[in-house]
Amino acid sequence: MTKNGINCAIFKSIPDGFLDCPAGQLAKLLPGPCLIDLPGREPQPLFISVLLHGNEDTGIAAVQQVLRRHRSQKLRRSLLLFVGNPAAAAANMRTLPGQADYNRIWPGTLAPETAEARMAQWVFDYAAARQPFASIDIHNNTGLNPQYACITKMEPQFIALARLFSRIVVHFERPLGVHAAAFARLCPAVTVECGKAASGTGTEHAIELIEACLSIAELPVHSLSPNDIDLYRTCAIVKTPDYASLSFDGTPADFSFRPDIDRLNFSELAAGESFGTIGREDARLLVLPGNGSDTPGTYFDYRQGIIRLTQDAIPAMLTQDVRAIRQDCLCYLMHRVGLKGERV
Repeated sequence: MTKNGINCAIFKSIPDGFLDCPAGQLAKLLPGPCLIDLPGREPQPLFISVLLHGNEDTGIAAVQQVLRRHRSQKLRRSLLLFVGNPAAAAANMRTLPGQADYNRIWPGTLAPETAEARMAQWVFDYAAARQPFASIDIHNNTGLNPQYACITKMEPQFIALARLFSRIVVHFERPLGVHAAAFARLCPAVTVECGKAASGTGTEHAIELIEACLSIAELPVHSLSPNDIDLYRTCAIVKTPDYASLSFDGTPADFSFRPDIDRLNFSELAAGESFGTIGREDARLLVLPGNGSDTPGTYFDYRQGIIRLTQDAIPAMLTQDVRAIRQDCLCYLMHRVGLKGERV
């Protein structure tokens, strides 16, 4: 337990009612963030985090189904399950007003003195003492995206873990303080993006990944081939200014984005591709570095009021959800890379 105002409850068995409780009702069952520590035949645990964002419920649904399958027998591998933000899930929100983003609070965060970060450090230390086999952080997104995996290290075990979920793998270094980057210090770690919440196929793919990691003795690095993977690297994070009004239906706004913008996700866009128009002369998107560089480069120009790419790029997580844009970003921009990290 932490001593900073945000406690993480520890359960050594599955709480009563947990397996059949919808994400939005978990706040009635759990006191807040909690860690469920379950034994298995193999003591080195798999770490899974779910509900770091309260409106992304695929992870909890997948874990519940896996545990229901195994309720009459011991797990093949021990499991550490972190349930992050039941209170936000009750409100169907990413985070509650005044809360830190639960996927920006992990070791490496820019705000280590917040109550949420101290709680996350405690969870991290608890997991580190157990030397986890692998870590899986399960998320949804709001735009039209394929299901894909994200890693912070271009190492064979990380790529092999990601490939168990999808042939589409994204290497990223920013934003800071994310769960996958912290746990990459301990073991192969992956964030999996399961499409929109309530997507049946996303849940099934997350279940397959969890079952695989509970059953295998080691990650299948020997089977990696460039022909079996689509590998990308994030180069920039695109945000909208706090002051800006946004529209996607042609309504006048500071940024009037094209109505099909999220259909551009994972498309190889050429320089000159339009994202929409600006409604004021000084409106500019904020482009932040997506890798270790301090300077992301120039990706947009605004001549004649049209927002155009200035270089080839591949977007991810473009969305028409204004709340998601405000709380996170408009999109990430990527390039293709090879297994050794070279741009292709």
